[in-house]
Amino acid sequence: MIFDFRFWRYFSRQQELIDNLANAQMRDFKTRVWMVGLLGLLLFAVREFWGMNTENLTSTFVVAGSDAFTLARILSLVGLFIWAFIYIAFHFFGIAFLLNKLTHIELSKLAVLQLYVLSILLIEKALMFIIFVLLGFTTPVSLFSFGPLAGTFLEQPFFIFFFNQLTIFTALIIALQVRFIRAFSDYKSSHIFLLVLAMHVLMALITAAVGFIPFEEWYVRFIEGGADVE
Repeated sequence: MIFDFRFWRYFSRQQELIDNLANAQMRDFKTRVWMVGLLGLLLFAVREFWGMNTENLTSTFVVAGSDAFTLARILSLVGLFIWAFIYIAFHFFGIAFLLNKLTHIELSKLAVLQLYVLSILLIEKALMFIIFVLLGFTTPVSLFSFGPLAGTFLEQPFFIFFFNQLTIFTALIIALQVRFIRAFSDYKSSHIFLLVLAMHVLMALITAAVGFIPFEEWYVRFIEGGADVE
């Protein structure tokens, strides 16, 4: 038995998708993977062109002139595409591979799960971008996260960045992952929930820690230093 994978159809019919994955072979999945991947790259590119996360490049124009600024924007765009590819590949294949090793569920089924997880993450980024465009400015924390709440009573930036990684979309993703894993494994629901929760908490801790590495500052200093040498 064969069924056609329809992305939006199964987005709201997860149980039907689970039943089909358990009893039939799937086709047209790769096409949807490419669709989500290309839309994800486009989203990152649009945010870059709008100027999101490129504020530090302004000093390059002031210090080194328009040529260095143009070069900096080109290199920034190249770096963004590399980062976007890593981000998409990690959340789609990397997490699916990790869950495969932890739960021994077929990688093909976990890939379907992670395609929806990746889509939810991209939808969150798209919604935040739309809000920023309407407001005309960006914020260091997500409006969908616990970051703003944590900032009201916590002074340590690390913990604010940590809670910023935990959003209402994270809760939706955890619920989706637990449901899928429970359907295709013999583990107890409580064990699955703790496993998935621990994975998200660990990723939030790593992301918060990496956020303190001044990549953009190093990049701007490199560009400005090169311009000074010339």
